[in-house]
Amino acid sequence: MLIDAAFQGLSWNLAHDVRELFAFHFMVNALLAGTAVAVMGGAVGWFMVLRRQAFAGHTLAMIAFPGAAGATLAGLPIAFGYFGACAAGALALAGVSGRHSRESAATGTVQAFALGLGFLFVGLYHGLLNGLQALLFGTFLGIDDGQVRTIVAVVVVALAALAVGARPLLFASVDADVARAAGVPVRLLSFSFLLLLGLAVAATSQITGALLVFALLVTPAATAHRLTSRPLVGLGLSVAIALVVTWLGLALAFFSVYPVGFYVTSLAFAPYVVARSLRR
Repeated sequence: MLIDAAFQGLSWNLAHDVRELFAFHFMVNALLAGTAVAVMGGAVGWFMVLRRQAFAGHTLAMIAFPGAAGATLAGLPIAFGYFGACAAGALALAGVSGRHSRESAATGTVQAFALGLGFLFVGLYHGLLNGLQALLFGTFLGIDDGQVRTIVAVVVVALAALAVGARPLLFASVDADVARAAGVPVRLLSFSFLLLLGLAVAATSQITGALLVFALLVTPAATAHRLTSRPLVGLGLSVAIALVVTWLGLALAFFSVYPVGFYVTSLAFAPYVVARSLRR
């Protein structure tokens, strides 16, 4: 009865709707996990956009798909597939880094192979793989307590690592040659950031799915970069946009029949369009 009431739609009583939103344990889990990945996605995404590594982030999202599908095929926890595949993908991308044109070609090759591998795993799975759409486009119905704890732990570790290396990473991202001349370990920072980006993609994919992971990683950060060039203000704005987009997206999906990925991507895209218009 409660679930039927949840899908009757929004009412004019906002307080009642908020209480309804928190009446289900799976929604509490979704909001907790969504808050964690939004904070990490907004912070890591801001550096990703600054470093012009959106293509690498997209490739890691494609690698997350075969990781999750492979874990399902092997009977392993799906989180293990997400994090394991993204960590391996970050190592692979770090190994092919070099000149920009060659790096882009190698990254695209890895991306194409990962996508094909994911569909191979789906084809080899002879059971009823109802989770294929969730792997690609996200879900909030199946997030359990264990996944929430794993995501929160990963986010805490990732944000702590980002806070420690933020200043040299910012220096290396703005001008790598000058940072290298000043003794900053640019290559080590680049490798470490790819690993950090892989963790962010793996955690975010469990909410948005592999194909919509950019909704939280790229769009809020791109909007923040459009609005301000100040690092601290931009970071805070990116995280704030990601949080609002996630909360509203989950709430609207809860009170409707449409998937959460649609709402998150649409809500994230709207402020980006406004930001571009304002800059013009």
